[in-house]
Amino acid sequence: MISENLKLQISNIPNQPGVYKYYDVEGRLLYVGKARDLKKRVYSYFGDKDGISYRIRYMVKQIYSIEYTVVNSEFDALLLENSLIKQFQPKYNIDLKDDKTYPYIVIRNEPFPRIHPTRRKFYKGAEYFGPYASVGVMKSVLDLVNKVFTIRNCSLNLTNQNIEAGKFKTCLNYHIKLCKGPCEGLQTVIDYNENIKQVREVLRGNFGNVIKFLKNKITESSEELKFEEALGYKEKLDALHKFQAKSTIVSPTIESADAFHIYSNEHYAFVSYLKVVSGTIVVTDTLQIKKKLEENDVEILLQGVVSLRDKYKSDSKEIILPFEPEIEIKANAEFYFTIPKAGDKKKLIDLCYKNSFTYFHNKLKSIELNADKRNNTKLLTMAKNDLGLQNIPYHIECFDNSNLQGTNPVSAIVVFKNGVPSKRDYRFFKVKTVTGPDDYATMAEAVYRRYKRLLAEKSPLPQLVIIDGGKGQLGVAYKVLKKLDLADKIDIIGIAKRLEEIYRPGDSIPLSINKKSPTLKLIQRARDEAHNHGVTNHRRIRNKTTLSTELLRFEGIGPATAEKLLREFKSVKLLKEATTEEISKVIGKSKAEKLKSILRGT
Repeated sequence: MISENLKLQISNIPNQPGVYKYYDVEGRLLYVGKARDLKKRVYSYFGDKDGISYRIRYMVKQIYSIEYTVVNSEFDALLLENSLIKQFQPKYNIDLKDDKTYPYIVIRNEPFPRIHPTRRKFYKGAEYFGPYASVGVMKSVLDLVNKVFTIRNCSLNLTNQNIEAGKFKTCLNYHIKLCKGPCEGLQTVIDYNENIKQVREVLRGNFGNVIKFLKNKITESSEELKFEEALGYKEKLDALHKFQAKSTIVSPTIESADAFHIYSNEHYAFVSYLKVVSGTIVVTDTLQIKKKLEENDVEILLQGVVSLRDKYKSDSKEIILPFEPEIEIKANAEFYFTIPKAGDKKKLIDLCYKNSFTYFHNKLKSIELNADKRNNTKLLTMAKNDLGLQNIPYHIECFDNSNLQGTNPVSAIVVFKNGVPSKRDYRFFKVKTVTGPDDYATMAEAVYRRYKRLLAEKSPLPQLVIIDGGKGQLGVAYKVLKKLDLADKIDIIGIAKRLEEIYRPGDSIPLSINKKSPTLKLIQRARDEAHNHGVTNHRRIRNKTTLSTELLRFEGIGPATAEKLLREFKSVKLLKEATTEEISKVIGKSKAEKLKSILRGT
């Protein structure tokens, strides 16, 4: 029953859009919500109990007082709700993490401004760009800025008085043309600030303006017969094009937009975000949200829209969503929603969905398998019973072979401990004793080497070994265990690829396991991990062998030089795209010029 105190409070709430806050008897904030009609929304919590979940009923029992704030529109209410949730993190609201630990790029407010990464916003009057979803992305952007624009990286106080007094001398960066020497007055403030202006465009993702600027500079320098200067601008333009080519091009018809999608289950939701500028995706991020009160996808998606746009300080007018947001916005609002049915924007939304879907499944595997070890013990006990094992398989190892027409055969081993991958224990073997595509012999060698070594090192043995293959591969692996006197100590099974059937040694009929059984899913996950681990290492070895062979065809390239080029450029294609200067940094100018000449003719 609702108390008289709460009835009185609710009766005073207006039928207007706004935000409501629930507090318990000790004044702790329980929940913040938004509503198009505050009174109707709040009354709904105290209505028919049959239509309300247990978690909401439990929260309602704790409500002692209600506060509200009236705003102009439902979307304004959403903005205020988002801000309050971030500030107070109420017990029953979804978790919205702030961006305090994300990296930014800062342009300092000082004479001849410096540009550098930071995680804290404490520079007075500075401009901040980001946050970036990862340090790697931020560094790649910063590397581009340093390559294309001559920005100083010293910490000198370059005031007019200090420069005119001759307090500073140019450093190495000036002599290798990474700086124009403003410390000695060799670069004007106007010229330097023109560079800073172009840097701002790059950091905002507006490559078009910068490309136009550089092309104009090339033309001007050429007309003035300053060919060396024109070449410098050309190299900067090439670097910009090369960086832009790595970005995902969506469509030049999408000038500026924010796209969002959501994928969720009962407990978690993942909102994926793609920011497009000039037809190129410049920001990607996925917001992980833990549900508290069975919030629906529309509510969570709108929370994600507000949170991510605020995080990246987006002012894009177009917001692309997969479905109608069910929220009223003012006619003169500075943004609008688009729900595409076909075309480039639909492709963008589909890409967004793919991100949220992939992120959801990757993260959820980790969350669910690591959340509660007791559940893992239940799972492993179930596996013991389903498979008829001697012991609970706390330690599982899975083998998979990988080769391409018999070349560079490798065997991958993955290890699961307490039902979850232990990636630091993953191993792979380059097969030594097998010639040609002999899968049985390859499996026998891998199993023998693995457990011969564990026995020699007196390392812990697994309770269960999984062989990715049918009865043939299982048979040879079992013979190896018998040879090592381990057949009675370690259980072994095989999983056949075609029908996902599980076999025990010597059994002609597969084990009867439900296709939806957690045991089968655990075995399949170990098999998939082993396959991915094997393919990854096989591809790396194959690429290395192929590239080394290709490089050794060139006159003057020996094994040591090929190895250096391999480490730096990864492929012949990338080597061909590299400039002579880039190659010379690895193998010297003379060899680089000769190699570049050869590559042009291939």
